[in-house]
Amino acid sequence: MSSAAPQPTDDFSPDAIVVGSGLAGLVATHELVLAGRKVLVVDQENRANLGGQAFWSLGGLFLVDTPEQRRLGIKDSYDLALQDWMGSAGFDRLDGEDSMAVEWARAYVRFATDEKRDYLHALGLRITPIVGWAERGGSLADGHGNSVPRFHLTWGTGPEVLRVFLEPVLAGEAEGLVRFAFRHRVDELVVTDGTVTGVRGSVLAPSDTERGVASNRDVVGDFDFQAPAVLVSTGGIGHAHDIIRRNWPTERLGPCPETMISGVPAYVDGRMLGISESAGAALVNRDRMWHYTEGINNWDPVWPDHAIRILPGPSPLWFDANGRRMPAPCFPGFDTNATMRQILSTGYDYSWFVLNQTIIEKEFALSGSEQNPDITGKDWKLTLRSRLAKGAPGPVEAFKQHGVDFVVADSLPALVDGMNEIARGPKLDAAELERQIVARDREVTNPFTKDAQIAAITAARKYIGDKLQRVVTPHRILDPAHGPLIAVRLNVLTRKTLGGLQTDLDSQVLRPDGSVFDGLYAAGEVAGFGGGGVHGYNALEGTFLGGCIFSGRAAGRAMARRS
Repeated sequence: MSSAAPQPTDDFSPDAIVVGSGLAGLVATHELVLAGRKVLVVDQENRANLGGQAFWSLGGLFLVDTPEQRRLGIKDSYDLALQDWMGSAGFDRLDGEDSMAVEWARAYVRFATDEKRDYLHALGLRITPIVGWAERGGSLADGHGNSVPRFHLTWGTGPEVLRVFLEPVLAGEAEGLVRFAFRHRVDELVVTDGTVTGVRGSVLAPSDTERGVASNRDVVGDFDFQAPAVLVSTGGIGHAHDIIRRNWPTERLGPCPETMISGVPAYVDGRMLGISESAGAALVNRDRMWHYTEGINNWDPVWPDHAIRILPGPSPLWFDANGRRMPAPCFPGFDTNATMRQILSTGYDYSWFVLNQTIIEKEFALSGSEQNPDITGKDWKLTLRSRLAKGAPGPVEAFKQHGVDFVVADSLPALVDGMNEIARGPKLDAAELERQIVARDREVTNPFTKDAQIAAITAARKYIGDKLQRVVTPHRILDPAHGPLIAVRLNVLTRKTLGGLQTDLDSQVLRPDGSVFDGLYAAGEVAGFGGGGVHGYNALEGTFLGGCIFSGRAAGRAMARRS
């Protein structure tokens, strides 16, 4: 090796190498430590980034038929959840790219029904009592969307999901079972007689950057590590806009957005997908992605093009760049991909929410652990004060005051003037916008309506969780008593890779001919959260962390059996 510094394997012979210290890698390492195996964890970032992008997540978990659901009167089951999953996934490559994804889908929904809550609870994880209703769909019973609320919010958000796996891994490090190689970037999988036997790569210059901040890529040495099993758990392509553009499904979603903002740090670069494919792995469903249409620029960014997603309730009016109200099922929180298609069909890559102060106070939440300090900090008093007090939650109010995508005004003409100042496309006509809003407002004067969005709001309020903390009573948007008026320019936010390395149910990577690629495993987003694309075309939300946990657990247990 050209690097003169001692290497992490100089006096350490690992049973397994884990490439990537995100959630999936930590789960696999935890399982290996439980089995008494020695693990070398290799990551291109520093120790401050342990846990990867999961740290920044809201900590939502897709769970089925839980005590929390039953206490709220929600009737859920494996059969209903699987119906929703399959209807959303739309698997249509059953003889090839989806062959293992279908098996992973059945196994994952079973895990979410029978084991997942108990598995996490035993590790010390707890969830909040109100179950959220994400990605509601809006078409047929066997189509896309969650039929019932299933989004279980972790008490402690993403950092708590990480903690319950990171602490035993760090205990394993103290015991001598785990060793970390930070600032080591894998550039090649070592293949010997058709079996992966190790990794080679570059030692990067030290970096003292804080979590999430982009680090240098200065090479100061090289390395060559060997082990009987190698796990790739390096995430997807969320910050690699060039790869996103290259694989963008134009025929399915419309033209790739010219402007995209990043919901994940710069190290989510997709490098190991190409490296693994070059070594002989099957890379499938690369055109399947999960990006959000409700992205806003972070006024206090951590990484380049740092974006936050608005988690809206169903009441804001959604207009395209031309100022036309979006049709069903393109309502806030209902159908991500349908809304993406609708927005991009205009020839522009942004849209608008129009709402008022009453709506923002109850219905706006922001995705991310740092945007929910009360829940992240596990502070019940702060949570109650923040969520129930008059006014919008502090982080939401900060975006309203400082965010470049927000416009606040006391009248609709003034609001439209502000919208036109930040529009990247056509100027909006205040009279036409008013006509559409007034038409909608007339529909809330009695309990009957032909407006599909108002009907959806009324249906949502039949669920006690939505009525109490998520959905406002229908009212006139232009009623001054509910002012001021607010508009939000919504951008496309890059986030998840739904395709990836194809794996069997042991998270062992397959070759293009369907045979097992001996010695190589993949878990988390790099494997499409299992099987090369367990979600198919659509995610039901709360499924990404769970996919990392399920596939990482499978990989760790399989590698432990191998050695």
